[in-house]
Amino acid sequence: MKPRKKPFERTKLGKKLPTLIGVKEATELMDFLLFNLPGKNRNNIKTLLANKQVFIEGKAVKQFNHPLKPGQQVEIRWQRIPEEKKYRGITIIYEDPHLIVIDKHAGMLSIATKNQTTQTAYNLLSKHVKSKDSKNKIFVVHRLDRETSGLMLFARNKKVQEILQSNWHDIITERTYIAVVEGIPQEGSGTITSYLKESKAMIVYSSQNPDHGEKATTHYKLLNKGRDYSMLKVNLESGKKNQIRVHMQDIGHPVTGDKKYGAKTHPIGRLALHSWILAFRHPITKEALEFKTEIPGNFRKLSRS
Repeated sequence: MKPRKKPFERTKLGKKLPTLIGVKEATELMDFLLFNLPGKNRNNIKTLLANKQVFIEGKAVKQFNHPLKPGQQVEIRWQRIPEEKKYRGITIIYEDPHLIVIDKHAGMLSIATKNQTTQTAYNLLSKHVKSKDSKNKIFVVHRLDRETSGLMLFARNKKVQEILQSNWHDIITERTYIAVVEGIPQEGSGTITSYLKESKAMIVYSSQNPDHGEKATTHYKLLNKGRDYSMLKVNLESGKKNQIRVHMQDIGHPVTGDKKYGAKTHPIGRLALHSWILAFRHPITKEALEFKTEIPGNFRKLSRS
């Protein structure tokens, strides 16, 4: 095994791109990094580990003696991600001059409504960026329902907002949700395709008629099942309003707590839907970024046997 001659490459903006190194034989992480990162000593590597800049299979690892197996991939992200900053209702998990990624808590609105104009994720982030410079602004890219928790992306300027919105499907490489639904789907995985249209009463209806809405496709996979509930991993090909909720109703397994779309139970006091993984190519630096949140504990309890 030969050490890498180039420990990193740079973008046009001068920022180091992540380094990806495949594991070919069993070893420990410290020995592996010392061998593959010329010029880095033990203290340098301990700093990378402490700052959560070393990832194995997409998960940050801090233990220097973490065992590695052949076939795994180690990623070193040279740009340090700032420590999470928590507000009541949101947690900022990544921030740079161009964008912000947050973990929105259940019950927090994404943006203002007629009845609620101040306590929203947008307003909290606006105050956050203005605390550093009164000229700073925040721009909405997409939304989550009030009772849906998890990852959201906001732009720091109009240009980035336009890039993200006009190239959303090319930039976003993964957007995965966790849903706990009523009952147990017969199939361990499946795909739902229909045409969605919102009524004046703000209820989204699903149809197999192409003339009755916009096409929406949802993929799901069963992760865990209990006596009354199942935990599903859900991926979207399209991002229509209430898409997951409507499609779960279509297959006869509505999202737990979702009375609007057919649920009969409300065991955890909220909609059991969570934006779990968000991966994308940075619209400016072109860096590949991936974020994963913890699955809510009460989701796990519901879907245990």
